[in-house]
Amino acid sequence: MTVEATYGVPTVAMHTDKFDTVVRQVAAHNGMPGLRQVFVPQPIMGKTAAQLRAYVDGADPITKRPVMQEVLDGLTRPFDAAELGPLEFDRSTPRLLPADTEDNLHRLFLDSEWTDMLPIVLPTEERVAAMLRGTRRKPREVVGRMRPTHFREYWEYTVEKVAVNAVMAGARPEYFPVILALASTGVSARGSSSSSVAAMAVVNGPVRQEIGMNAGTGALGPYSHANATIGRAFGLLSQNLQGGSKVGLTYMGSMGNNYAYNSLTCAENEERSPWEPFHVQHGFRSTDSAVSVFSGCRSTAFSLGLRETYWREHVANMLRGMDPHGPPTLLLDPITARQFIDRGGFTKKDALIDWLYETARMPAGEYWDYQLVQNYIYPRATFGEEPWASKLKAKPEEMVPIFRREDIHIVVVGGETNGYWRIMGCNYQATASVDEWR
Repeated sequence: MTVEATYGVPTVAMHTDKFDTVVRQVAAHNGMPGLRQVFVPQPIMGKTAAQLRAYVDGADPITKRPVMQEVLDGLTRPFDAAELGPLEFDRSTPRLLPADTEDNLHRLFLDSEWTDMLPIVLPTEERVAAMLRGTRRKPREVVGRMRPTHFREYWEYTVEKVAVNAVMAGARPEYFPVILALASTGVSARGSSSSSVAAMAVVNGPVRQEIGMNAGTGALGPYSHANATIGRAFGLLSQNLQGGSKVGLTYMGSMGNNYAYNSLTCAENEERSPWEPFHVQHGFRSTDSAVSVFSGCRSTAFSLGLRETYWREHVANMLRGMDPHGPPTLLLDPITARQFIDRGGFTKKDALIDWLYETARMPAGEYWDYQLVQNYIYPRATFGEEPWASKLKAKPEEMVPIFRREDIHIVVVGGETNGYWRIMGCNYQATASVDEWR
């Protein structure tokens, strides 16, 4: 679309057939309903050059016509009136639904895909009004904008619309400022990537204790009403306020992701952490309440504690086990956090991050052979973007950093029943003030 719209170069987009519906919708929503599309079979991963050539020499699985004939027609056939005519989209939604029985309304919400496929609390006017009492902000005040992927349009939403989803999730009014702060980041907990991503939310500051969030035993599990419903509200508001999250249309995650049910929502265990809280690292005071959002959660490695002799090698192996396109966030039980001090002398969190950056290395040839690196990092390297351009110049056997130093993060969470810890592959996105939404 960019080549056609920005540079005026006639273009035919080529996709695999799994993306037929979604790419046509995206083109239409971007004002280009006539954008020429050609399709080849899925998959292309793991196919030989001969097999891929057969795709190109074969038939488009959608139109059944030869692929190259579709390309030629797309480049030479003039647009007709329907392909050039203006398009209008109704983005409005009714504030109230017609009265009906409780059973029928639950069925409507489920059939309309407004839920996460679990039972919800029906958002009556009374319940939404009660939720709105959890903030001083006005119901029609705009909170933010969100979209499932970068090539879709942003949808704007208000305090009241966020409140509707908070009610549906079963949250309490006292949780609402945290939910509004999450919504204000514009980060979606329902990203559409085919890699099946989820989100993670970490809460810091006094609000953790004020609303009873769990930072200790079971913090990442279903053992805290605040953790569970805030995380669920994050997911529900994401899918409903970004324009939907419909499989095959606005959600393309190949396997799906169970983390999406509550977006890995927890509080940081500041009281048992040997280091400064996460939000303080990002410009807040320790007395401020804030929530931090991470996207792209899809992979993890875990271990028990740090052994005395080979702990460095064990951690290096865990880092090597992560895909280079998913930088590491360490989720450390306080026991393990203190072991990093006892074993490595990392009295400052930044010192540990420096060590992780230097330790996470692999041969350049191996790095560039990862599929996601080829898809997303290699093009940026060829355009001279650092630090990847320098990596591209390295010899295949030269050891290069796997991750950027600024993409490595540490959160302390857990109840010290044991020193288990994990590395979550994800991308830190933003830290938002909760106090601003009280």
